[in-house]
Amino acid sequence: MQASIQIPATPELDYLLRLGDTCLISGQRLGEWCGHGPILEEDIALSNMALDLIGQSRALLTLAGQKSGKGFDEDQLAFLRDEGAYRNPTLAELPRGDFAFTILRNLVLSTWLKLIWERLRDSRDAELAAIAGKALKEARYHQQHAADWAVRLGDGTEESRRRCEAALAQIAPYLPELFEDDTVDAAAEASGLGPAWSSLREPWLAEMGEVLGEAGLALPESTKFRSTGKVGRHSEHMGYLLAEMQYLQRAYPGGAW
Repeated sequence: MQASIQIPATPELDYLLRLGDTCLISGQRLGEWCGHGPILEEDIALSNMALDLIGQSRALLTLAGQKSGKGFDEDQLAFLRDEGAYRNPTLAELPRGDFAFTILRNLVLSTWLKLIWERLRDSRDAELAAIAGKALKEARYHQQHAADWAVRLGDGTEESRRRCEAALAQIAPYLPELFEDDTVDAAAEASGLGPAWSSLREPWLAEMGEVLGEAGLALPESTKFRSTGKVGRHSEHMGYLLAEMQYLQRAYPGGAW
């Protein structure tokens, strides 16, 4: 069985891993819809969006590996870290849920990703800026796809609206983590690497409010609960997800097709 890799803890590396892991774990969850979509077109759409996110993650993890000073590649960073070394916010790792939950989580995360990609085009790191330029186009489509479905479901049948409201209630406690700053954000902002996550909150609320208003939905009030995935303390779901995601690399080290 392949042993875990150890990576240095630096603000720059953590900033890249937070974004790369968000894309990676979101893509893994979306990929679970392959063969299970409610209609063929959505089965294909969700699978394609999963591939977009995996591609974004691959680019970010490649960059992170270069900056680690350890020579790690994107596959090692994706598959050979212990749970506590992943830096995605907890919302990304929650089980896929029903179609309404998937759509509303995608709306939340794609809107957030679109906003951060917009700002990262001005990163002082030229490679990160180039990644952001390509990823922004994909995030805009992901957001539009999720927004169209959110309106369709929220303003649809009694059952579809009930499911949307239940999904928002499940999602809401994990939202504050997307907009909380720490020393990693402070260092990224000071160095010009990227924006502090708190700077995304107001534009995110504005864009989400517009879509949810059209759908006849609203975000529930926030609570005192705070999730901590971005600092490596994850939900109980993360271990099961990684066990499935990492199995092949762990069991057959260096395997190639």
